[in-house]
Amino acid sequence: MKSELKVFSGNGNPKLAEAICEYLRLPMGNWTLRRFSDGEIYCHIKENVRGTDAFIIQPTCSPANENLMELLVAADAFKRASADRVTAVIPYYGYARQDRKDQPRVPITAKLVADLIQAAGFSRILTMDLHAPAIQGFFDVPVDHLFAAPVVLDWLEQQEYSNITVVSPDAGGVERARFHAKRLKAELAIIDKRRVEANVAETMNVIGDVDGRTCIIVDDIIDTGGTMMGSVRALKEKGAVSVVACFTHAVLSGPAMERLSKMDLDRVVVTDTIPLTPEKLAYPKITVLPVAGLLGEAIARIHSNSSVSSLFVQ
Repeated sequence: MKSELKVFSGNGNPKLAEAICEYLRLPMGNWTLRRFSDGEIYCHIKENVRGTDAFIIQPTCSPANENLMELLVAADAFKRASADRVTAVIPYYGYARQDRKDQPRVPITAKLVADLIQAAGFSRILTMDLHAPAIQGFFDVPVDHLFAAPVVLDWLEQQEYSNITVVSPDAGGVERARFHAKRLKAELAIIDKRRVEANVAETMNVIGDVDGRTCIIVDDIIDTGGTMMGSVRALKEKGAVSVVACFTHAVLSGPAMERLSKMDLDRVVVTDTIPLTPEKLAYPKITVLPVAGLLGEAIARIHSNSSVSSLFVQ
């Protein structure tokens, strides 16, 4: 007998979870997820989940530790309620930038968080645009790694930009930029960047032809905006006519919005993996693309044991 599909939402991004349920034509799972007076998390599933195929939607964005702890507590509740399979749907996987020892005496928190999620009782993981694809290997349970590229590329193609150069803001993002460039039949450029410290980067040089062209920067995360500020400045100095920046995860912390307001940008395109505050949505040049359809289709395919990778066959 096939398990019943049920979808529940943490407090990380309830609007995205509602859109996913609307895509799947399912009611949202009924549970209580709140705080005790001292801040501890209380979870109570208010419907029978015994033998079900349960999906918990919870990005580990800000407040990262709160959202992560909610996810762990929820997993334990479902495991003890005898759910047949519990999948963590993590549109944005926090702590992913600490994925290796790049200097002495630092933790690999991407691995630590993976261990915590597994220990809590999740059967599999569904996530989107990990900062490093190798993070999938930190898990011993199946990981379905989605890409926002189809959503972003559809939007870009509708804009009918001409003389396009797709730009990777660093060497690590070249594969992502090359994929976009191939789809858009565009040129490719790379920003040679030297990182001084966390959240601080110095742009050194532009490798590739950007003179007189529309430059489309593609990356997985925009956080404080420091890297993008340097990238936009370098591209403009090299003769770029216009700059469009596309990101999957709009972290936008600290001075990000102030920096955005000072950049010579035509458009900033992000997805709704992370919820944006009204202040951030008020930025006139921002476009938010929905990923509920992509995540909803992946959930449906996982539930029916169909191929998820075929979503990305071009």
